[in-house]
Amino acid sequence: MQASRSRAESLMGAHMRRREQGETHPVYDFLFEYYSYRSSHLFKWSPGLGVYLEGASAADFPGKEWAFDPEGAWLDGGRLPVHRCESWAWILDLLERTAERPPVFACGGLHEWAMVYRGEIRHARVPLRIDGASLAAFVESQPISCSHFDAFRFFTEPARPLNRLQPSRETRKDFEQRGCLHANMDLYKWAYKLAPWGGSELLLECLELALKARELDMRASPYDLRAWGFEPVRMETVEGRAEFTRGQMELAEDARPLRRRLIGEYRNLLTSCRGSAPLPVSQTGTRSASPTTRVV
Repeated sequence: MQASRSRAESLMGAHMRRREQGETHPVYDFLFEYYSYRSSHLFKWSPGLGVYLEGASAADFPGKEWAFDPEGAWLDGGRLPVHRCESWAWILDLLERTAERPPVFACGGLHEWAMVYRGEIRHARVPLRIDGASLAAFVESQPISCSHFDAFRFFTEPARPLNRLQPSRETRKDFEQRGCLHANMDLYKWAYKLAPWGGSELLLECLELALKARELDMRASPYDLRAWGFEPVRMETVEGRAEFTRGQMELAEDARPLRRRLIGEYRNLLTSCRGSAPLPVSQTGTRSASPTTRVV
């Protein structure tokens, strides 16, 4: 538990200090504004559903989801919020479909460019590193195949017809694929949607991946972020596009085991939603009617 809190501090400390001082960051704040999970909740450790914690008490875990006996505590599957089960089933289906679909790395990586193409600058206090006319000419010269609805919906109106794919909220599951930078960044969202029923270690690993994805995302944008320590990935060059593709491939490889673990946790959760809550398990994964596992 302490190791998890230390890890959260290493990931979140700088952000929380900036927030206390009223400072903003054009790269990292997105993960705590667009994604709706409160940063303070990342310090609330959970082992996930089905794990018994020896020696834990209500003082350690005050939430209503917890059950206790004289020797320890566990998340009580009988207290799952039933109203969330339908949403969890939708997320599981999306994760499974994405995992089964071959990765594609030919999207063009121009989503941030398409979000300002012949329109207003979205990050007003961050300058563009390329003038508007040159930006428009470059976007028009490139193939754009953005498969991620939540990126595509922020394209400017003139940019939308330039996208070879036209994902919608209704067809999202038909387009999302595991080579997509945003689909892999979203694993953080799908991890915190499990809280507190999912394990904190997986949540923090997904946040680490999201941070890495966000850095590549903004380095490949037309914004000049060198004042914040980010050298651009110059997408207007052949070398820059190759660098972005390599970064995409690395993210996809890092995301693969995380997506697989998320699928396992969602399946476990939905089993409980259907009235068959798993018994607490040991660290080796063995189910036991008399669980003895981790000491807090």
